[in-house]
Amino acid sequence: MKITDISVQVVSESKAHPVRDAIQLLDRNGHTRVRIDTDDGVSGVSTTYFGRVASSPEILARIVTEQLAPAIVGEDPTLIRGIRQKLRSLTDYQGTAGLSSYGISAIDLALWDLLGKSLDVPVWKLLGAQRTTIPTYAMVGWLELDVTGLETVSAKAMEQGFRGVKMKVGGGPLGEDVQRIRAVRAVIGPDAPLMVDANQAFEYSEALRRGRVYEELDCRWFEEPLPADDTDGHVRLAEKLDIPIATGENRYGQAAFRDLIARGGVGVVQPDLRRAGGLTECLEIGLMAEGFGVPYASHGGGAHIHVLAALPNTIYVESGLLPADGRVELVDGCYPLPLGPGLSSWND
Repeated sequence: MKITDISVQVVSESKAHPVRDAIQLLDRNGHTRVRIDTDDGVSGVSTTYFGRVASSPEILARIVTEQLAPAIVGEDPTLIRGIRQKLRSLTDYQGTAGLSSYGISAIDLALWDLLGKSLDVPVWKLLGAQRTTIPTYAMVGWLELDVTGLETVSAKAMEQGFRGVKMKVGGGPLGEDVQRIRAVRAVIGPDAPLMVDANQAFEYSEALRRGRVYEELDCRWFEEPLPADDTDGHVRLAEKLDIPIATGENRYGQAAFRDLIARGGVGVVQPDLRRAGGLTECLEIGLMAEGFGVPYASHGGGAHIHVLAALPNTIYVESGLLPADGRVELVDGCYPLPLGPGLSSWND
């Protein structure tokens, strides 16, 4: 089997209901859909999401079609790690991190989808899954919501069967965070996990100050308290706080996680499929974290659920509210694994 063609479709449109975190407004629905065809008639697809900047999906499409695709047409699509290394070498001079990594990730995911479809099995079976359901929480607490809106959406998440919720912090003074956290806690109850996410908004001293308060409010973890590349800051913060530091969604490639994990700067590792390098890289990051006894929770859901099924240190898949069409129901606060071939997910 050989790769014969790689095609791309692009969508970029305004989001009907923009959402806000501590540093940005996510006001767009942008997607770059990559399809890999073979001479056996089997195809694999992946979809890369952009929440900001209208031109980003089209720029990624050009990187894939004009730079990455010509290098791998004619290759055996089952040699996924070999293709990854070839594309890393190709992009090394310009810098593999950034949109080059997005492109490599898109191809990696499409290759896994293709492999699963060629064997007529879901990818989680190819990875050696050790579970058939994944514990899940709902990321619903965006900052554009007032306290009443926050309470309403948190109650909805619990009604749908989620184990807990995550909410954004850092958009205003600490007292505002406290008010909002207490409101959500009152809705979800004393035992449900409540995570807080600052999206890199703080410098070290403010992260330490707020982290001590989030601890007192019994938050499950403190996500992205500092700029993503500040490994030293994460290590210092983890030494001072009992609340686990969750981070990783804005780090590129396995190497960017090595020192962070080894030095104890992360309590919950959270790679993002697009930035980390695709399914292959996220699986390897997760196994590295397991070697250090660090749990793994995805940034986002979708295809990531296949990785989570296979990792021994998985604790959560991140989700929004369940789709209104009822096509998926949680089982004891867990997502059931999709049964379709390739990288099918309940979000498809």
